[in-house]
Amino acid sequence: MKPVNTQPKRSDEPIWWALFSAGGVCFAVFLPGLMLLLGVLWPLGFLELSPLNYASLQQLAAFGYGIPALALVGACICLPLFHAAHRIHHGMHDLKLNTGLAGKLLCYGLAALLSATALALLWCVLKQPLV
Repeated sequence: MKPVNTQPKRSDEPIWWALFSAGGVCFAVFLPGLMLLLGVLWPLGFLELSPLNYASLQQLAAFGYGIPALALVGACICLPLFHAAHRIHHGMHDLKLNTGLAGKLLCYGLAALLSATALALLWCVLKQPLV
């Protein structure tokens, strides 16, 4: 009988699977609603979204209840990036393109870099003084 390994190697896969799952939920739940509202109904004139001007968004960011709304916007930007990175990483593995640590760093590092850039731009735009 084979002995049980009492010190198994720790894996970082649960972190990436959690981000993949969260990105998938964001793709499936939030983005279709945002696309319907902002991409179809608003341009066709079915919705009056005057609060979407720059001054109103800055006022929303100044109050405590606006922070969760802006966090949702940040999540709708960042989580799908990690979802896509995970799909690409495992797709390369399925195609027998084992790139090892370099592929993992490229996929997830690019998603992290793009997420940080998007959040920094969102922060800079909302914290700029009105002219």
